Amino acid sequence: MKTRRKAKKPWGGRFQQATDPRVEAYTASIHFDRRLYQHDIAGSIAHARMLARCGLLTRAEADKISSGLTEIGGEIERGEFRFDPSLEDIHMAIEARLIEKVGEAGAKLHTGRSRNDQVALDLRLYLREEIDQVRHLIVELERALITQAEAHLKLIMPGYTHLQRAQPILLAHHLMAYVEMLERDRERLRDAIRRVNVLPLGSGALAGVGLPIDRAFVARALRFPSLSANSLDAVSDRDFVIEPLSACALLMAHLSRLAEEIALWASAEFGFIELPDAFATGSSMMPQKKNPDIAELARGKSGRVFGALMALLTIVKGLPLSYNRDLQEDKEPLFDSVESVKATLVIMASLVRHLTFCADRMREAAEEGCLNATDLADYLVCKGMPFRQAHEVVGLLVRSALTKRCRLEDLSLQELQTASPLLEKDVFPYITLEACIERRTAVGGTATSAVKKAITAAKTRLRSR
Repeated sequence: MKTRRKAKKPWGGRFQQATDPRVEAYTASIHFDRRLYQHDIAGSIAHARMLARCGLLTRAEADKISSGLTEIGGEIERGEFRFDPSLEDIHMAIEARLIEKVGEAGAKLHTGRSRNDQVALDLRLYLREEIDQVRHLIVELERALITQAEAHLKLIMPGYTHLQRAQPILLAHHLMAYVEMLERDRERLRDAIRRVNVLPLGSGALAGVGLPIDRAFVARALRFPSLSANSLDAVSDRDFVIEPLSACALLMAHLSRLAEEIALWASAEFGFIELPDAFATGSSMMPQKKNPDIAELARGKSGRVFGALMALLTIVKGLPLSYNRDLQEDKEPLFDSVESVKATLVIMASLVRHLTFCADRMREAAEEGCLNATDLADYLVCKGMPFRQAHEVVGLLVRSALTKRCRLEDLSLQELQTASPLLEKDVFPYITLEACIERRTAVGGTATSAVKKAITAAKTRLRSR
C-alpha cells in the first residue's frame, strides 16, 4: 500500500473537531504493537467465521474478509504495508486496510467485538506462542549444562558458602543445580499457560455482547480450552501477562546467578574456566584483557526484566474496573522482556557449551582450606563422639594445620591423636577428597552415583517434555 488518504477515525462520529496530531502521536501504539499482526489476523478470521455461523455475516462476506486479511498479512510480511500512526494501533490499521480492500464486508468485521476484548485476545495468542518458545530455549540450556556435567563427571571442585570454600563437590553436581532451577522455571511457565489459554473475545467493551454470538466456536478455532467467565475481568486484568513475566523474572534471576559464576570463574583469582575467544571481548586500551561481556550482559539484562515486572504491577495497581488506557503500557515492557529472555537463553546455552574447565586449578582449590574438616568430624562421630565435641576437636586441628600451612591430612597421626585418641590410621583414607564426595550417596548428594542418577532423571524429563 503506497499512499492513502488520512484515515477517518472509527470512533469519529460524535466528534466535530479533528484529533490534534500531538494527541495522535501520544496515544499511538502502532510502532510497537505491530508485532501482533499475525495474532490479530488469526483472531479476526475466527471471529468472521463465527459471525457467518451465527447469521451476522453471509458466508460470502466471511470468505471475502478472510481472503482480505490473509492478503494484508502478506503485505505486512513483504514490507508493503504502511503503518499510519493516525490509526492508533495495529488493530485499527488492519481493519482500515481491510475495508479499503473488500469494502462493506470489511466494515462488518467489528460486529460483536471491541478493541478491548480484541487486544486481550491478541496478547494471549502472542504470549501462548512466546511462552512455548521460551520453554524450548530453557530446554536447550538445560541440555548444554547436562552435556558439560556428563563430560566432567569426575572433576572435583570446592563448593562454596558465603563465597568461602566449604566442602569438596563434583563440578557436575554444581552444574546440575542450575538444571534443577531451570526446570522449575519451565514448570512455572507451563502452569502460566493454563491461565493464558482463556478466550476473552466475546466480552465486548466491558459488558458482553448483545448479539447472538458463539464464543465456543471461536475458542475451538483458536485452540482455547476455556472461555473467560466475566466480561469486566476479561477486558481489564493483565494478570495473564504479569504471571509469565514473573516467571521470566525468576528465570532471569537464575540466569544472572549462572552468569555471575561464569564471570567469577573466568577471573585470575579463580581461574576455573577459560572463556572461548568467540564468546569473550577485549579492551580498547588494555591489550591483555579478555572480558566476560556475555555473562555480564546476561546479569545486567535481568534488571530490565525485573523492571518490566515492576512496571506491569504498578500499571494495574489501583485501576478501577474495567478497561483503562493505562493498559496500553503493558506491551512495551512485555515485548522487551520476552526478547531479552530469549536472547539471553540462546547466548548462555552457546557459552556453556563452549566453556573449558581448568580441572587442575579446580582440584587444587578444593585441596586448600581444610574442606574435608566436616568429614573428619563425621569420622569422630562414627567412633562415638558427640558431633558438637567432634566439631571442637576438628576446629583445633584446623587451627594447627593453618598455623603449619598444611592440609589436615598432612598432620601426623601423633599430632591428630593429641586432639583425640579416637583418630586412628584409617582416618587418612577417610578424608581424601574422593572419599568425602563418594560418601554423599543420598538423593541430592554430590557422590558420583547420585549425580549420575540426577543426570539420567533430567535427561528422561527432557525427552518426555
